[in-house]
Amino acid sequence: MNWSEIKKELKREEGWKGTAYQDSLGFWTIGYGFLVDSRKGDRLPMAVAETWLESKIQEKVDALDAGLPWWRKQPDEVQNALLNMAYQLGVEGLKGFHTTLARLQAGDREGAANSALQSKWAKQTPERAKRVTDQIRGKT
Repeated sequence: MNWSEIKKELKREEGWKGTAYQDSLGFWTIGYGFLVDSRKGDRLPMAVAETWLESKIQEKVDALDAGLPWWRKQPDEVQNALLNMAYQLGVEGLKGFHTTLARLQAGDREGAANSALQSKWAKQTPERAKRVTDQIRGKT
């Protein structure tokens, strides 16, 4: 078997779709025909999910570097909190936290955490918001 040739052939046959779609039989699929529909007993393999997670983390790090370059000067737990928020909300969504970000830049971690807890985000995902703001406060 020629690995390179079969890979090229399957890419051609399956095609690439970066978003989930329903195949010709109505089953949820993504990528190069990767069936992820539980009705057919399939799922996203953990190894793929781990690779995907690492890729998404790097994507968010790059976006934070471009959009909020000062974030790298923050303590590790604040960087982790900002990355967590960027992962969930996108960097553009995170940039909407004007008061929180301004307080972090000023070194007011307590004020930043309190500000974040007043957001729609905190109301929608209260447990996550508590964990993230505890990180901002340095209480992890």
